[in-house]
Amino acid sequence: MTTIDSALAHHALHREESQDSRINWLRAAVLGANDGIVSVAAIVVGVAGAAGSAHVILVAGISGLVAGAFSMALGEYVSVSAQRDIEDALLAKERQELIDQPEEELQELTMLYAAKGLSYETARRVAEELTAHDAFAAHADIELNIDPHELTSPLYAALASAASFLGGALVPIVCMMVFPHSIRVPSTVIAVLGALAITGALGAHVGGAAKIRAALRVVVGGAAAMAVTFGIGMLFGVSDTMMQ
Repeated sequence: MTTIDSALAHHALHREESQDSRINWLRAAVLGANDGIVSVAAIVVGVAGAAGSAHVILVAGISGLVAGAFSMALGEYVSVSAQRDIEDALLAKERQELIDQPEEELQELTMLYAAKGLSYETARRVAEELTAHDAFAAHADIELNIDPHELTSPLYAALASAASFLGGALVPIVCMMVFPHSIRVPSTVIAVLGALAITGALGAHVGGAAKIRAALRVVVGGAAAMAVTFGIGMLFGVSDTMMQ
């Protein structure tokens, strides 16, 4: 393999990793929307089962939407922040090693490429050329599998998570407010299950899995959640009536 071929292979690997990162973001957005649909749908359907008024359902739905969005955002922020702290520490260590022992780091980079199947001579040339271009990025990539120029922002991740949850949560709330009182529960359930089927199939498409199976799994789970909360709502609604 020539040095040019090796460089092209390195570039192709980096591009593939970037695509994987975008796919992971899209998958996370789909899952966030799915969470918003299921959790808020369960809340509004449960309140409707207790014969709650449109105003009460709206307040409950918005409360669930806001609480869920903040919970998702906070959880994502903490998770990504912890990951970012680890990445920053590893990158700082690597940067210092390049300053303190450049020859040892060059040899390490050579051996890492040789371990991937290159001859020692080719691996050495690749390591030298990458070191001359950007030694820090080369070591971060091959050693740590981290792109120092594309580190995930905790704030961005938190906002994206909250936004995807909000988008999904609006589906059951809008349905409950739009459909007439006499059909608002069954109509909302149908709309929610349809939305879940779409998010389930989209998530499967992103991950390359079977769409029908994934969509069915999400639909069954959402239907079960709404059935349980609706039953609980009806139970409390009947109990309140009997106590009056």
